[in-house]
Amino acid sequence: MSRRPARPDDLVITRTGCRFLGRRFPCAIGRGGVRRDKREGDGATPEGVHAIVGLLYRPDRLARPADWALPIGPRELWCDDPGQEDYNLMVRAPFAGSAERLRRADPLYDIVIITDWNWPRAVRGAGSAIFLHVWRGPRHPTAGCVAFHRAHLRWIVPRIRYGTRVVVRG
Repeated sequence: MSRRPARPDDLVITRTGCRFLGRRFPCAIGRGGVRRDKREGDGATPEGVHAIVGLLYRPDRLARPADWALPIGPRELWCDDPGQEDYNLMVRAPFAGSAERLRRADPLYDIVIITDWNWPRAVRGAGSAIFLHVWRGPRHPTAGCVAFHRAHLRWIVPRIRYGTRVVVRG
């Protein structure tokens, strides 16, 4: 990854936390650490500069967190099956391939910031669904996403502007 200077409005993610708009937040990264050569199922958070391309939320659990947020419906899934045409895209149940349910019983996906990792034209097997979402607990690793305390994520979301990037450093 090139060491382009991060801007103050970037979410800068390192192994020790996140920096955004002059504040620091604890966060959790993938169980596989930060890697340049991300692969599906490796549990790694991909190093690099990632655009923010979407925001999802659970309308049955919280108010719309930003005007650009889209509600997660009961049939919404994210395809994580490299053999499917819709790999690394949102799909709806019923779906024949492997996919992760976005409307989870736990609160992890109550707020989901979608990055452009391997999107919109996915390289099969290069990894899917790199989100910023609610954590299970401090330093509890993810499957490759970046996770935050719910209150911190709710503070961050309305302050994201057009051009805000997620900068993941190894």
